[in-house]
Amino acid sequence: MRAVVQRVKSALVQVDGEVVGHINKGLLVYLSVGKTDLAEDAEYMADKLVNLRIFADDTGRMNQSICDVGGAVLLVSNFTLHGDCRKGRRPGFDEAAKPELGNDLYAKVASLIVHRDISVEKGVFGAHMQVTSVNDGPVTFLLDSCKQF
Repeated sequence: MRAVVQRVKSALVQVDGEVVGHINKGLLVYLSVGKTDLAEDAEYMADKLVNLRIFADDTGRMNQSICDVGGAVLLVSNFTLHGDCRKGRRPGFDEAAKPELGNDLYAKVASLIVHRDISVEKGVFGAHMQVTSVNDGPVTFLLDSCKQF
């Protein structure tokens, strides 16, 4: 499972011109499920997202988690994070999960975050979405449940 995590002042996702998810302060998370990912990968990702200390404390150091600052998560599915661009000019998506598995584990990550009392807004799995965000910093991190980076 891979994620691009951005600290944001606000973010929203639209499908067909309709806002389907919106947050103020928090994390915009683009999440991709790999074909070999399991429930343990979802648990790892949810735990990492909830506890990642990337918000500033009173001294300006990145020392607080989303729990500490009362933020929310906007979770957007994005299978292209498993795109392989090493050969040729067109990405290959052999490592991305099939939609059924992808949707199940995407929903599991959202559920695990909600169970930790963090508000979660979501995009629509498999839909063509438009995402708008006001990045804070900018602060952006890459996560991988297999710890490849």
